[in-house]
Amino acid sequence: MRRLYPVTSENADDELDTLPGLAAAYPYPDAATAWVRVSMVQTLDGAAHFEGLSQPISSKADMRVFGVLRALADVVVAGAETVRGEGYRPARARPAFAAARAAAGQGPAAAIAVVSSRLDLDFDAPLFAAAVTPTLVLTGSAAPEKARRRAEDAGGVVITVTENARLTPAEITGALAARGLNRIQLEGGPRLLGQFTAADAVDEMCLTLSPTLTAGGAERIAHGPSVDAPHRMRLAGLLEQDGFLFSRYLRDRTGSTAPASNV
Repeated sequence: MRRLYPVTSENADDELDTLPGLAAAYPYPDAATAWVRVSMVQTLDGAAHFEGLSQPISSKADMRVFGVLRALADVVVAGAETVRGEGYRPARARPAFAAARAAAGQGPAAAIAVVSSRLDLDFDAPLFAAAVTPTLVLTGSAAPEKARRRAEDAGGVVITVTENARLTPAEITGALAARGLNRIQLEGGPRLLGQFTAADAVDEMCLTLSPTLTAGGAERIAHGPSVDAPHRMRLAGLLEQDGFLFSRYLRDRTGSTAPASNV
């Protein structure tokens, strides 16, 4: 793994091939307030998946970054469709991060939070049965009572976020922050990310650019209502390995959408 940006005298010798060194490239801000970090991969031609799965466009290096980002988060958020399609499993407790998580007041592993209105989930799956940290299910008051009981019997924690059918990004982040889960990693899918984008609720984008072409009709990483004006973000970091680019962008809250001057 090599750093392409920013390269300074202070970080020139960073050991990006170690887990702590790689983690240092992805710092969170003050954990006292909610921060939404997005982790996604896409192809050169903009596809968020191949035949419904992200694995074919990923790599060992991408999965390493993915694992590090999970190890830094309080909670990982994903929509029910993504959880079903990708066969989500619970986050692992990584010994390399045990001391740092304990010092930060975090549990041994990030919780997985599934956003679902109908609770159409496999409660016998490892996501519930083998979770180090209980899996959270964010839903509305109209969710089926039988499914609620099944989730709780499987060890899940059902959180009623809203009385409406659809949960808003503000309701999702607010419910998590109320439980002290401020380091929020959003992993999609495209519809959920589209909602967060439209609500201007993305603080950080960690995007892996896969050196692949797929064509076809795969969705972009964000799919949903368009915004009134583009949300400008600034490049904070760029790594590379085996042709994969690992970018880190932070939301620019200045309100300007004009290109930066070259002068």
